Amino acid sequence: MSEQEKAVVSGSVANPATKVDNAITLQEALVILWKKKWTLALFVVAAAIIGGAYAMWVRPQYSSDVLLQVNVKGASSKSTKAMGEMGEVLELASPADAEIELIKSRMVLSSVAAEEHLHLKAIPTGFWNRLTHQEGRMDLDSLWIPEKFRIEKWTAVVEGEDGDAYSVIEPEGKTILKNAKPGELYNVKYADDSLVIRVNFMLAKEGQKFVLVQGSPLKAGRVLMGALNVMERGKKTGIIAVRYSHRYPDRAASILNTIAKTYLRQNIEMRTSEAEKTLGFLESQLPSVKAKLDSAERVLADYRYKIGSIDMNGETRAHISKENDLQRQILDLEQKKQEAMRLFKAEHPSVVTLVKRQNKLRSELAQLKKSAEKMPLTQQEVQRLQEEVAVNSEIYTTMLNNIQQLRVVRVGEVGNVRIVDIAQVESTPSKPKRLNILICSIAAGFMLGVFFVFMMYMMKNGVRSASEIERETGMNVLVKVPYSKDKLLRRKKLLSHGKPFVLQRTDDEVTESFESMMTAVKFSLTQPMEHLVILVMGLVSGVGKSFVSQNLAATMAANGKKVLLIDADMRRGVHHENSKFGLADILIGKATLDDVAQSKFDDNLYVVGSGRTNMNTCGLLRSEAMDKLLKEARQKFDMVIVDTPPLNLVTDAELICPLVDFSLFVLRYGCHRMDDIKETLSKVARYSKKPGAVVMNQCEYEPGHYGYYEKEYYYKQPQDYRRFSFASLFFLLGSKFGGKQ
Repeated sequence: MSEQEKAVVSGSVANPATKVDNAITLQEALVILWKKKWTLALFVVAAAIIGGAYAMWVRPQYSSDVLLQVNVKGASSKSTKAMGEMGEVLELASPADAEIELIKSRMVLSSVAAEEHLHLKAIPTGFWNRLTHQEGRMDLDSLWIPEKFRIEKWTAVVEGEDGDAYSVIEPEGKTILKNAKPGELYNVKYADDSLVIRVNFMLAKEGQKFVLVQGSPLKAGRVLMGALNVMERGKKTGIIAVRYSHRYPDRAASILNTIAKTYLRQNIEMRTSEAEKTLGFLESQLPSVKAKLDSAERVLADYRYKIGSIDMNGETRAHISKENDLQRQILDLEQKKQEAMRLFKAEHPSVVTLVKRQNKLRSELAQLKKSAEKMPLTQQEVQRLQEEVAVNSEIYTTMLNNIQQLRVVRVGEVGNVRIVDIAQVESTPSKPKRLNILICSIAAGFMLGVFFVFMMYMMKNGVRSASEIERETGMNVLVKVPYSKDKLLRRKKLLSHGKPFVLQRTDDEVTESFESMMTAVKFSLTQPMEHLVILVMGLVSGVGKSFVSQNLAATMAANGKKVLLIDADMRRGVHHENSKFGLADILIGKATLDDVAQSKFDDNLYVVGSGRTNMNTCGLLRSEAMDKLLKEARQKFDMVIVDTPPLNLVTDAELICPLVDFSLFVLRYGCHRMDDIKETLSKVARYSKKPGAVVMNQCEYEPGHYGYYEKEYYYKQPQDYRRFSFASLFFLLGSKFGGKQ
C-alpha cells in the first residue's frame, strides 16, 4: 500500500503542522462584505422602508413645560439652622425633592385627570389617515357608557360636509344618536341605562371615525404620572421644571397649567390646614375660658362686698404682679415647646432647654406662693382670688390674640410654592425625530445585514483550504474551480441540454481552470494519458460533480482527444443524448455501446445517458457487463469519464471504483467538514487502490490567491490588518470586481 493510500485509510496527517488560523482579518472581512453587497443593500433598503414607515406612523407629540419655585422655609430651613454648619456638611435633601414627589402623587394627578377629562378618549381610526397625518380630532368633556358595555367598541362618525356633526354607533352597529352637535349634552336611553356624551371640540372631515373609550380617572392619573418629567434644575435651587408631551399642543399646555394650579392650591390648603385645626380648637375652648373668668371675677367681687374694701400694701401688689409675670412666662415657654416638638423629638437639646426653663419658673412660682402664706388670712384670700382672676384673664386674652393671628394666617397664607412660568402652546412637535429614526434604521439594517452575512459565512464551516485537505488526507488538490456569476451557469437545463460551459466561454477563468485540471491529471498519472477511465465522484448532491464531468470531457475533446462521457446515475441521470437507450439498456443487453454512444457538441465528444430500468441498479453495476463495457470503451476512446451518484447516498460509485484508472473527488468550497471527507475517502480506499485526486468546485477568491481573468494574470497579496490601508482595499476590490466576475 502506498503512503497516499495509508494516509487515506488511517486518516492520519501526512505532514503534521500547525493548524490553520481561522481568524478573519479586517481585509478579509471587508472582502466578504463586498461580495455580499447586494444582500447588505437589501437589508439597508428594507430597514429604511420600515424606519420611514414607522416615522410616519408615529403620531406627532408636542412638548410643553411649566416652571415652579419652592421657597426654602419651614422645617427644612429650621433643621439646617439647628444643625448649623453640620447641616451643610451632611447635605440635607433639597425641599424640592419632597415637592417633586407630591406633584407626582395621586392626590394631584387624579384630580387633574378628572378635571381635564383624561379618562375620556375619542381615538381616531383609519390606516391611511394616520400614515398621512390627516386624522381628525374630537375632545370629550362628558361621556357615560353603560358599565356592562364599556369593554365593547363604541364609534363616533363625523357627518356633514363641514364636519360639524357626528353620530354614535353602538357595538352591534346600530346608530343610536344622529346629527349631534359639538358643545351640546346628549342623554340617550340604551339597554335599561343611558348614554351620556358631550363633545367639547371637533375638527375632522366627513366620514372619519373615532373609537369612544371611557376609562378610570385613577388609571388615567397613573398614565399621566408615567408621562410626566419632573426634575429640579440645578442643585438645591428649589426650581422645579415639569415637562409633558401630548398629541395636541394646546392640550399639553392646558394639562400642565392645571397640574401647576392644582398643586399650588393643594399646597396652600395643606399649609393652612394646621392653622384651621388650631383655630377650631381655640374657638371651641374660648366659651369655657370666658365662663371661668366671669366666675372668678364674680367670686372676688362677692368676697370684697362681704368683708369690705381692703387696702393692699405695696408688698402685696408686687407679690401679685410677680406671680402674674411668672404665669405668663410659663405659658410662653409652653407654646414654644409645642412648636419645637413638631420639628424635634423630646430628647432634642432645644426641647430639653425649654423644659428646664419651665421647671425653673415653676419652682420660683411655688416659692412665691409659699411666702404668701405669711400674710394675713384676709389678704391671702383676696390675693388668691385676684390671682385666679388674673390668670383666667391672661389665658382669655392670649386665646383671643392667637385666634386673631390664626385668622390672619388663614387669609394671608400663600404657600411655599409659586408658578414662575406657565405652559405655552408649542408650534413644532418635539417628536418623533424622523431623520434620526431613518438614520438609526439604516444603521440598524446595515448592522443586521453584517451580522446575517457573517452568520451565514460561519455556518459554512466546511474546509476552504487546499493545503489543509492535502495535509489531512494525503491526496493532492488538482485545481480549484472558481465561483462564477455567469448567467449560463444559472440556467436549469444547462447540463441536460445545453452546450458545455467551456465551449461557450473560452476566455473565462472557469474554462482556464479545466485546462489546468486536464494538465494536472496528465502529470498525476504514472502511465500515458491514453485509453484511461476516470471516475468522477462527489460526497453529496449539489457539489457540481456532473458539471465537472461534462466540462472536463469537453475540454479533453477540444484538445483532440476522443472522449466518452458515461452517466452512471441510473436513478437521476443528468446527461441526456439523442438515443432512446442508455447505460441501463447496455447492461441488460438491450443495446450496444455503438447504438447508445452519440456525438454531442463536438465531433470528439460522445455521451452515453443513464437510461431507465426497473432492475436493481447496484446489481447491474456489480455484474460483468459493466466491466465488459469499460474494456470496450477503452479500446474505442482515448478517454472515458464516468459520472456517478453521490458517495454518501448510494454505493454505485464504490462498485465502479475497482474498474477505473483514476478517481476525481469533487468537493464544494466551504461545504464539507474534514471528518466527513476523511471518512468517505477511507471507505472508498477499501474498494480501490487506484490513484485519485481532489477537485474543489465553486471556490471564492480570497486574499493570497493566484488567478487568471481575460488573458491577464494577477496575484492578490494578503495583508496584515495592522498594515491595512484604503488604497490596498480599493486595489483589491478593483482587481476582483472590475470585470464580469
